[in-house]
Amino acid sequence: MLASVRISAWLWLAAVPGSVTMAEEALLPGMVNPGFHEQPDWFKVSFLDIREDVEEAAADGKRLMVYFYQDGCPYCEKLLETNFGLRDIADKTRDTVDVVSINMWGDREVTGLDGRLTTEKQFAEDLKVMFTPTLLVFNEQAEVIMRVNGYYAPHQFDALLDYIADRKEAELSFREYYATREPAEASGKLHQDDSFLQPPYRLASRGSDKPLLVLFEQKVCAPCDELHLDILQREESREQLARFDVALLDIRSRDSLQRPDGSTGSVRDWVRELDVQYAPTLVMFDAQGQEAFRTEAYLRTFHVQSALAYVASGAYKDQPNFQRYLQGRAADLEERGVHVDLMD
Repeated sequence: MLASVRISAWLWLAAVPGSVTMAEEALLPGMVNPGFHEQPDWFKVSFLDIREDVEEAAADGKRLMVYFYQDGCPYCEKLLETNFGLRDIADKTRDTVDVVSINMWGDREVTGLDGRLTTEKQFAEDLKVMFTPTLLVFNEQAEVIMRVNGYYAPHQFDALLDYIADRKEAELSFREYYATREPAEASGKLHQDDSFLQPPYRLASRGSDKPLLVLFEQKVCAPCDELHLDILQREESREQLARFDVALLDIRSRDSLQRPDGSTGSVRDWVRELDVQYAPTLVMFDAQGQEAFRTEAYLRTFHVQSALAYVASGAYKDQPNFQRYLQGRAADLEERGVHVDLMD
């Protein structure tokens, strides 16, 4: 049997009785119990027969990842909202593994690897799960080939998925694999600009007839970094941005704001109502506060600039198909001697 790879990262200890002293609590600032955390709807709906889940994942060319969690775990929340809030990571996870969630303290019935019926909490105890989140990855023989105790930042988690997908566990450890990858770490900050609208946000009372562009982002987000440090710095991008009032919002913020329709509430609640799933998501509203268009995937420069022009010019009113608009805009630019590189 392959030896499992154990990886330590950020750990949530505070909810484990007796695990955190008062002195240690001082080292865990801001770790308050946020309660239940909603899981992505693409997690597998499982009968919790682990052997069967392993077989079904293998039949689809994937591995099984068991995610052990508990309510009130801030690093579980970061995994669900920060990592899976990035579309490329969410899509890669879905393509690489079937994710089955297990409540570390739960009482649902689980059929374990030995075929015996047990409970979630006993299953967690049998596998020596002591922290949340803990991720166990099983190969096609139902062997644990990866054990991640704690939270991995997006750039690390992305490398982890590649390691699993490439079946590298028999060749080298994850630490060795990760050393060859050296993925870029996100900056960990929002890229506010002096030209953007500033808080407190009163998006219905801007006193402007420009359309509104709302950038929904998060601090740990490499695509957000690229958007601001490269794409939006280009001359044409700046010209297109100038046609909008722009607000940059943190999708996890609980700050209150006035929305384009005049209602008020927290940013976080507005994100849920708009069904914003990924960072960055660009949502554009017309002068009357109605949503006109949005982008919610990884886009290169031409596509971002075209999305802005699509709304700012009013073209979306006459051409409801954005792809046709893109084709027409590319052809027009080429005719004028401006080469369009879709991957630039």
